[in-house]
Amino acid sequence: MREALRGLTTRGRSFLAAGAAALLCALALGEKDLMRVAVLLVALPLMAAAYVGRARYKLACTRSLDPYRVQAGGSARVLLRLQNMSRLPTGTLLLEDRLPYALGSRPRLVLERLGAQQASSVAYTVRAELRGRYEVGPLTLRMTDPFGLCELTRSFPSADKLTVIPNVSALQLVRLAGEYSGTGDSRARSVAVHGEDDAATREYRRGDDLRRVHWRSTARVGELMVRREEQPWESRATVLLDTRLGAHRGEGPTASFEWAVSASASIAVHLRQAGYRLRLVTDAGADIDATEGVGDGMLLDHLAEVKASPRGDVAGLVEHTRRRADGGLIIAVLGLLTAEEARLLSALRTSGTTCVAFFLDASTWLNLPAPAREAAEHEHAAAALSLMQSGWRVVRVKHGDQLPTLWPQAARGQQGFAVRAAMAETVTMGGGR
Repeated sequence: MREALRGLTTRGRSFLAAGAAALLCALALGEKDLMRVAVLLVALPLMAAAYVGRARYKLACTRSLDPYRVQAGGSARVLLRLQNMSRLPTGTLLLEDRLPYALGSRPRLVLERLGAQQASSVAYTVRAELRGRYEVGPLTLRMTDPFGLCELTRSFPSADKLTVIPNVSALQLVRLAGEYSGTGDSRARSVAVHGEDDAATREYRRGDDLRRVHWRSTARVGELMVRREEQPWESRATVLLDTRLGAHRGEGPTASFEWAVSASASIAVHLRQAGYRLRLVTDAGADIDATEGVGDGMLLDHLAEVKASPRGDVAGLVEHTRRRADGGLIIAVLGLLTAEEARLLSALRTSGTTCVAFFLDASTWLNLPAPAREAAEHEHAAAALSLMQSGWRVVRVKHGDQLPTLWPQAARGQQGFAVRAAMAETVTMGGGR
């Protein structure tokens, strides 16, 4: 009750003051009618405080987000459902949901009175421009009586998480070399696609269906052979994200690091949809396997919160990748490199592994004077040439380039002599200056 009395509005306090003054006058003048008015003026705010104070503990609130995971620049709908658990109706309810600055200003909503055991819902929309995980809530509720004499504030402790993932671009389906890798029997055999005579077979094992016996192979080998219908072959890919703070330029959502994060998300989702078993590695130590069903969510949730690391280095990226080498396809999204750092990456180019680098010239995210621009281009060309000489496919990225436009370049074969010669000439001319 004390807290309810502290919640009296200016109108309620004025009623109390007027009632007290009328009571004193009635006692001094002996006026019974004035006494009745004084009692009414005092009783109204006290009754309002008792009414609001009793109802405040009998409200329930639930919140739902649709969707709970949204791309940067997208919108999510927040639905609030309030239920009056008491037998008394409420007055007008003023709702305010707490939001972080990145999701915009706090919404203020008005909900008309709720009857006994009645529920009602209100909704609002949030828009997020920056990726991350944001807490929506808690909800603050201000309750008033029908006369506006008392107002109390209540906060519901519950809050929900909204995950804002990087922008994911749709990529066209292209054939990438080094797609297939496998273990066991399938590694030494080729999958047959030309008919009955070329069917892939293996030795008969106890429990195999006799209808799968391949009689021609049995006759040729001299022991019972069966068709191998299920192949343990699989496509494997590793996406490397360069999170070194010193390798990126720019700030905010237009920084080169944000381009790299968005590109990594787009490539990972595309490869998962193409049937790859995927692994995401960063130089900061993250190593995530995308498993069936939950893989995309795990990857995107990690990329929603990944930050540029001041302690990352290329040697660490190579070490984390080689710690559990799966072979197959490696696609790296790299920031600025020196020629020496590019040579470190050559250790990932092994037999049976195809390496593709989306190599960001992060200096183009800055407005540099001409001499500094030439020096930056020379260093970038030297690092790109070093990567190509070690067998990497290199797709050079500049500010303003779009990943869907660059993506087909990842499917080309070995980069030709003319391309390498042109880059070598650029490096040589830069060194001559």
